[in-house]
This record gives sequence, structure tokens and C-alpha cells, in this order.
Amino acid sequence: MSGELVAVLAVIVIALAFEYTNGFHDAANAIATSVSTRALTPRVALLMAAIGNFVGAHFGAEVARTVGSGLVALPTGRDSLSIVFAGVLGAIAWNLVTWYFGLPSSSSHALIGGLVGATIAAAGDVLWRGIVIDVILPMILSPVVGFTLGYLFMIAVLWTFRRAHPARLNRGFRIAQSFSAAAMSIGHGMQDAAKTIGIVVLALYVGGYQESVEHIPEWTFWASATVLALGTYAGGWRIIRTLGRKIVDLRPPEGFAAETVASSVLYFNALVLGVPISTTHTITSAIMGVGATKRLSAVRWEVAGTIVGGWVLTFPAAGLIASLAYLAVRPLF
Repeated sequence: MSGELVAVLAVIVIALAFEYTNGFHDAANAIATSVSTRALTPRVALLMAAIGNFVGAHFGAEVARTVGSGLVALPTGRDSLSIVFAGVLGAIAWNLVTWYFGLPSSSSHALIGGLVGATIAAAGDVLWRGIVIDVILPMILSPVVGFTLGYLFMIAVLWTFRRAHPARLNRGFRIAQSFSAAAMSIGHGMQDAAKTIGIVVLALYVGGYQESVEHIPEWTFWASATVLALGTYAGGWRIIRTLGRKIVDLRPPEGFAAETVASSVLYFNALVLGVPISTTHTITSAIMGVGATKRLSAVRWEVAGTIVGGWVLTFPAAGLIASLAYLAVRPLF
């Protein structure tokens, strides 16, 4: 077995390891609201989220291409493989840190930040225009859009069902949440499985096993989707508790509104724009917007502020870890 093939396989394995941590780290994105409102039992919700992630992965090709070709420009060769390896390692490390503290940070931004940090450490070519347009702007705008749409959609729900009996209304929305949570799971797969697919394709390209990053082999969809589904089913209960209970107390109508808004934003960005956005930022901001319709004090802003602080730190922290990891792993390649 050639050294190049070993290096490519090492990057693919570490990328799939990241995908597994992405699954249990971001399981809360799809199911926290449904579990907290008792619309679904935890295990049923996790199984549904795993299936949704698996299905959604097959619709994320444009996001995968953006990650594989629009963020960094790496030449073929082992040094580039060490950059990708270190970038993914930085993302895994940050995922584990934030999971330990129950902080719903963005696995997507950890992955991109890690890739950029390792590339900078190697004096490589970062495509800053792509970073700004496809990462930084969506990172700023998606929480604003999620919060605003969550607020407006919840106002519409409250007005539409203003004369409904509360108990009957809750029962109806618990059923509706089964569908909105499924939509959220598929949207998560479109975004987060696709990002790992982009990394795998980038590894194949710089390793010399395909001619461009535009071609996405079918097996990469199945591999990424399967590992993400397994990670999701493993569950990330620390973060599920944070999203489902600590930000705002949700009822079924509010859970349905948050999931519907967040999944819609994910679909639009994946299918129409092909932009990699954070599922964590989107669902968290939608929950805040929905909760704000009760009264502003209904949202626990101290918890929200801690979460936002984690968002701000994710990109540079993962990048710093990855840059140090590059110095450590470079001799191995």
C-alpha cells in the first residue's frame, strides 16, 4: 500500500470520526424541542433524527462542493493531506470541549475554522472571499433570520389559534412536531453530512485519487450519512438539555414553530444557495425568537449570551487547535 493511499485513508477515517462527533454533538438540533415538549420520547426522537440525517445527506451536494473547493486552495501532495487531517482534528477537539460543557456550538464552523487554521499554519492559500461570503456572512445573518422568522411565525400561530382550547391545541401540535422534527433532521443531514463529504472529496483530490473536487463519489454520501446517523443515535444529552430546557420553556406550538422556521432556513441555504450554514445557530436563534413572543424575559438571556460567546469563539478556537495539530502531525505525513 502506497504512502499516499495510507495518508488519504487516514484523512477519511478522521473525517468520519468528526462526523460521528458531529452526530452526537448536534443531535440536539433536531430533537431537543420535540423531547422537551414531550412530543416524542427521547429514543424515538433520536431514531427519527438518525434516519432524517441519513436521508438529508443525499441532498447536500452543493454544500459539499462549497466546502471542498470554495474555502481553501490546496495543491496535491501529502503536505495538503496533513493540512486537512489537522483541520479535522481541531474540529473534533473543539466539538468535544463544547459537548463536555453542554454548549451548543457549531460543528460546521469548527470544521471550517480548523481547515482554515491548519492552512494558515502551513502558509497555504485561504480563499478569503469565499470565507467571507459563504461562512462569515451566513454566520451573522442566519441567527438574525432565525430569530426574526421564529418570532413572526409564532405570532402568526398565536393569532391563528387564539380561540383554540389549550389542551386540544397542545395535543395537535405534539403530532405536528413529529413532522417538523423530521424536517429538521433532514435539513441537518443536508448541511452537516455534506460538509464532511466535502472534506473527504478534498482529501481524494489532494491525494491524487480524482481530478477535481467537483465530482462527488456516491459512496461518500452513504459513508457520511451512515456515520452521522450513528452519532446522532448515540445522543448528546448534555446539549439536548441546554437547547430544550435552559434557554426557554417550550410548549408544543412553540416547538413546532421553531423547528419549522429552522428547517426552512436550512433547506433554502442547502438547496438554493449551496451555502454551509450552522444548524446550531439556526435552531437556537429560532427558539429564542419563538420564546420572545411570550415576553422578552421568558428567554434566559444569560444562558443565551453564554451560547453566543461560544459561537464567537468556535471559528478561531478550532483554527488555533488545528494550527498546533498541523505542527504535530506534519512529520507523520
